[in-house]
Amino acid sequence: MQGIERTAEIYARVFREMRPRTPVPLIRVEFRRYANANAQIRWHNDLLLVRLADTLESAPEDVAEALAQILLSKLFRRPVPSASNDRYRRYLNRRDIRRSLDLVRQIRGRKRLEHPQGCRFDLEQMFEDLNFRYFHGLMARPRIGWSPNASRTLLGHYDSSHNAIVLSRILDRPDTPKVAVEYVLFHEMLHLRYPAEHNGARRCVHTKAFKEAEKEFEHLREAKMLLRKLEPA
Repeated sequence: MQGIERTAEIYARVFREMRPRTPVPLIRVEFRRYANANAQIRWHNDLLLVRLADTLESAPEDVAEALAQILLSKLFRRPVPSASNDRYRRYLNRRDIRRSLDLVRQIRGRKRLEHPQGCRFDLEQMFEDLNFRYFHGLMARPRIGWSPNASRTLLGHYDSSHNAIVLSRILDRPDTPKVAVEYVLFHEMLHLRYPAEHNGARRCVHTKAFKEAEKEFEHLREAKMLLRKLEPA
């Protein structure tokens, strides 16, 4: 209860700073059991509803205030203060917080992926082929499969919390060249080999080592060109 009261006071204070001539509405704060550090805000009928992940309930006051400035700035369509964004990102990038969030995602999150044997391509077999060609056969195979939906905007991703590689089902088509699918899978395998680096508020997903290793993929330029044709214009 103290976390809710404290947080509501913070949002009331930031609201007054941003809109000094506007009466502060009734503020209701809810901490939800989200699988991520989600944060939402809505203002309707004199009620300011703030919904936050319960993992943020124990955040230091300066971090909670930074998040309030971020959310209210977006609500009022103002530029987000860079100092607030930096402070909040630094908090999320702390090693202990990252570990805590990863654990929450593992426990609460549900990773949806379908069987690796698709209509045309077998991702497990493709993984083993790429593993032998580029990683000396030493990479342990994570969970791997096709996405339930055929996304054009997200062709593949690696989820470190669930140790899973998911490729978009849109690639599993008769007219998709094999080299294009191999490149997407190879790219995600590199995320296992070269994890994201965190430095203060900065999170680097494609490190220098990652980019250098990616150049080793045979027919890299051709694969990228083929994938551009799959993406929306």
